[in-house]
Amino acid sequence: MTTTIENRNENSLSTNNKAASQLEFDQKIFDRYFDERFEKKMAEKEASHIPSMTIIVTKGTMDMAYPPFILASTAAALGWEVSIFFTFYGLSLLKSDLDLSISPLGNPAMPMKMPIGPDWLRHAEMNIPNVLMAGVPGFEKMATGMMKKTLSNKGVASIQELREICVESDVKMIACQMTVDLFDWSRDDFIPEISEWVGATSFLPIAQKADVNLFI
Repeated sequence: MTTTIENRNENSLSTNNKAASQLEFDQKIFDRYFDERFEKKMAEKEASHIPSMTIIVTKGTMDMAYPPFILASTAAALGWEVSIFFTFYGLSLLKSDLDLSISPLGNPAMPMKMPIGPDWLRHAEMNIPNVLMAGVPGFEKMATGMMKKTLSNKGVASIQELREICVESDVKMIACQMTVDLFDWSRDDFIPEISEWVGATSFLPIAQKADVNLFI
């Protein structure tokens, strides 16, 4: 009788061990299947993902207008979704009539080079003190003209041309309504391609979901 019970216990233990081994084997198969499916799904998601970028533009001088439009048009050419939020003085970049200037005052990193003349003069950097820049009448106008001439000589597109490229590339131009109200501007002063007139509350959720966020 004792021998029979012991045999039954051994058979039961053997059966339990086999069941445990089978369960462990099944778990490994499931884990491997899950990992493979997960990697495949993530790869598919990555392949179908469209990169996005938002840019906050706060400055309205000619030199600071180039970075946002160049970055936006380049990203759009790569197939990215791009939104630009123009606020404070940066909103002037969306006006129908662009009359941008460059201010050397407070911008000591800007080299002053002559766009015309002999090679030795055109390659010479003129480190003009800010005090002199501020004191010479018409210096800002002269600096703006020099910069425009230099850009033209180098074949760089104008701000208006870059802005048109962005519009044609479906870059979203978003205007800050608070800035419009603050400066008593009219919507009629701006280009019709502006996609939205909103505030920070509406723009921030867009920026939150973007892959790249820039502040210029």
